[in-house]
Amino acid sequence: MILAALYMGDQKKRNISVTGNIEFSDLKITEPSDYAAGVPGIKAALEHVSKESGLFRSLKTLSQMNQKDGFDCPGCAWPDPEKPSKLGEYCENGAKAIAEETTFERVDREFFKKFSVEEISKWTDYQIGKSGRITEPFILRPGSVHYEPVTWSDAFQVIAENLHSLNSPDEAIFYTSGRSSNEAAFLYGLFSRAFGTNNMPDCSNMCHESSGVALSETLGIGKGSVVLEDFYSAEVVMILGQNPGTNHPRMLTALQKCKENGGKIITVNPLMESGLNRFKNPQQVNGILGTGTHLTDVFLQVKINQDVSLLKLIMKRLVTLEEKGEKVFDHEFIKEKTNGHQSLLDDLKRYDEDKLLELSGVDSAQIDEAVALLAKKSKIIICWAMGLTQHKNGVENIKECVNLLLLKGSLGKEGAGTCPVRGHSNVQGDRSVGIMHYVSKSLNKSIKEAFNFDPPEEEGYDTVKGIKAMYEGKAKVFMALGGNLVSAASDTEYTARAFQNCDLTVSVSTKLNRTHLTAGKTALILPTLGRSEMDRERFVTVENSMGKVHQSQGRLEPASEHLMSEPEIVANIASTYFDTETTVDWKALGEDYNLLREKMSEVLTGYQNYSKKSEGSGFYLPNNVREADFSKLPDGRAQFSVCKLPEHFLEKDEFILMTVRSHDQFNTTIYGMNDRYRGIHGERRVIFMNSKDMENLRLKAEQVVDLTSNYSNKERRAEKFKIIPYNIPPGNLCAYFPETNVLVPNNLYADKSNTPVSKSLTVKIDSKNYI
Repeated sequence: MILAALYMGDQKKRNISVTGNIEFSDLKITEPSDYAAGVPGIKAALEHVSKESGLFRSLKTLSQMNQKDGFDCPGCAWPDPEKPSKLGEYCENGAKAIAEETTFERVDREFFKKFSVEEISKWTDYQIGKSGRITEPFILRPGSVHYEPVTWSDAFQVIAENLHSLNSPDEAIFYTSGRSSNEAAFLYGLFSRAFGTNNMPDCSNMCHESSGVALSETLGIGKGSVVLEDFYSAEVVMILGQNPGTNHPRMLTALQKCKENGGKIITVNPLMESGLNRFKNPQQVNGILGTGTHLTDVFLQVKINQDVSLLKLIMKRLVTLEEKGEKVFDHEFIKEKTNGHQSLLDDLKRYDEDKLLELSGVDSAQIDEAVALLAKKSKIIICWAMGLTQHKNGVENIKECVNLLLLKGSLGKEGAGTCPVRGHSNVQGDRSVGIMHYVSKSLNKSIKEAFNFDPPEEEGYDTVKGIKAMYEGKAKVFMALGGNLVSAASDTEYTARAFQNCDLTVSVSTKLNRTHLTAGKTALILPTLGRSEMDRERFVTVENSMGKVHQSQGRLEPASEHLMSEPEIVANIASTYFDTETTVDWKALGEDYNLLREKMSEVLTGYQNYSKKSEGSGFYLPNNVREADFSKLPDGRAQFSVCKLPEHFLEKDEFILMTVRSHDQFNTTIYGMNDRYRGIHGERRVIFMNSKDMENLRLKAEQVVDLTSNYSNKERRAEKFKIIPYNIPPGNLCAYFPETNVLVPNNLYADKSNTPVSKSLTVKIDSKNYI
């Protein structure tokens, strides 16, 4: 047996670094940019694509991205307009994502002969990512420090034998990243259920799970309610805890159209990000030669995780205007469509305005400006991202946003609604097609009818619980359909140890990342096609951030002849595991995507005539909020919520830290070492700090310090960071992830959603090691 052979020989522990090199590079500081995109954005995009995969080849590829007959960007999930620009429907960071995917660099058998996992683990995440595309399946055997080539059939057999060796299906975990297609994710979830477990954590557990919980409980669907065109007619767009200029740059075009049509933008964030200040559209003359478009009308520089304090104060002042005789709230909507209105008003009376103002840290006159806009308008969109979700009270942060929209009747109408902006290109699609750790009785029933087996009825592990199970030895096999979970998750050292405790870890990947290095006793890397690459004549589908499903079909020759598509990989694993003891024709489903979509349409609501409807611009999935239909909720009404204020008990020498991306980054993928918009070049180990806080602690610019956190009497330390004076509220700090993920406790997460608290960490600054 292959499995028996794998466990023969030396079982020595690998000497793996979980954080990589922490030495400084050459830091250069400039003034932060006051605008996004423009000529510098074009220049940066061209530099990246030229270096990675050649200018003309890359431009041809980019011309096909986010087009109706092309492929979907592997980056963010922002929707495409009905008529994509002929000049190119992509942004600077989308170009960087394609440069990474189409790079000429290769991780092949010679690479792994030359470099051990011990050596590679000491590289930075940036260096690891730049190694190139993985060319064939590789295996890391017990006791070995070098990956070796393995045939596809042997790789599938290793997985099957490890799964058969488990005492229970719940000892296996099947993780999903947002880069997978709907077809691959559905088949993956089907295999997990046929195997016998709901252990299906996914990347949404770590980002928008708080949004899903809050929106499901208040509005009846765990998704946003707006479509792209709503931005064009919105009267007010509120943006909270989000940085579109870096994380969703194509959103800036929608905001520009909103402003051109007379809309106003209120920005709520601890930092004024360049993209929300001014946008120089590179497809317009004004964006190249002119000043661009000023976006934010009112900037509310809230303290970290004091959004509820601010929103309560805004609503209290709106109530005051209403009591003075102004028509502020939509009473007809409130009466006919909602529950809990009086409870909300009673709760607001409990709070002192001066105290809320102090907690929020925002200037009172600026709040009045925002209140004046909101009082007179009803077409209001509220957008948010991780700045609201990754807190202990992440769910209540979202519910307070919903409260404001319910008061204004800003749901179920054009130009109004909720907009959680998803980070990864198909993370919402994964959930729609069945990737979830909890049990859906209706989905189970449909699966049984379509495939003739009984899906498990016990709730599985989410990401937090899955890592804990691996750490404690309760889960022994981990498989990831994409992603870099070791770098993405909380408490890097704890997470790495959890992976190393596994008997087998499997990664379906396009490029090398740190998860491949902090591997189980045996580890497999299964290389798959990128979004831009041809999958014969087949196409897959994805769902954007606004619930629209559409096709994606790559056009480039694959990076290697040994790559396999994600649906085929999953189908081969399932077929090898079950052999003839199955009611599902796995090989056929992995081979024929139209057949797979036919079966998906039998199981999933809203996917009828799936293949045909996916063509062109695609189709929207059902969304009750767009119809102002809350019939599935108690009393058939949307629900107001009574939310508590966040609790942060800080000592005099403690700060609240939020982790963020740089502009040269997407999730854990580091494109480069610059954060042009914030004025940081050549370095990532920096802390943004208020200058008055620096004076109080007698710290100097670029002084080297450590950051420490202490939760449950366990100190965690992030070493060697340089302090950068920055416009950030007093008592608040900001630094990049994944470098500061070592500080995030594995056992502290949002109520109900279990989302890690990566945006509100209590930390201290320790400078004694560098005096």
